[in-house]
Amino acid sequence: MNVHGGAGATTLATLFGGADVGQRWPDPARGEPSTLLLVARTHAVGLRGVSQTLDLFRRGEQPAGLQIAAVVLVADAPGRLPRELQQRIKILGSAVAVHRVPWVAAWRTGAKLDGSIPRELLALARLVGHPVQ
Repeated sequence: MNVHGGAGATTLATLFGGADVGQRWPDPARGEPSTLLLVARTHAVGLRGVSQTLDLFRRGEQPAGLQIAAVVLVADAPGRLPRELQQRIKILGSAVAVHRVPWVAAWRTGAKLDGSIPRELLALARLVGHPVQ
């Protein structure tokens, strides 16, 4: 589930073969998953969206039966993150499992979505049950 527009869930669903429900809650009664990956970019808006969504779960305001498997943070740009954003990610990681997706320039043009998974994503691939080599 994207926590904001353009988070990268469509790319990840294409890569791993999962379901992309956009920015809405999935409906398990319609065959959609009840266990979520919250997907966001590593910029301030993305991290704030993750915090807000986690807070909904903390308060029990999510639809019944949904649970979070992990947060997936997709790099919003190449290079290192500013210290402030690194600190926010560390705080998120104290509450939920966080998987980081590096900047993959080829994904901007739709390339490299043919099933080859960057090695940095192997733990995430295992989490979602995608075969790894």
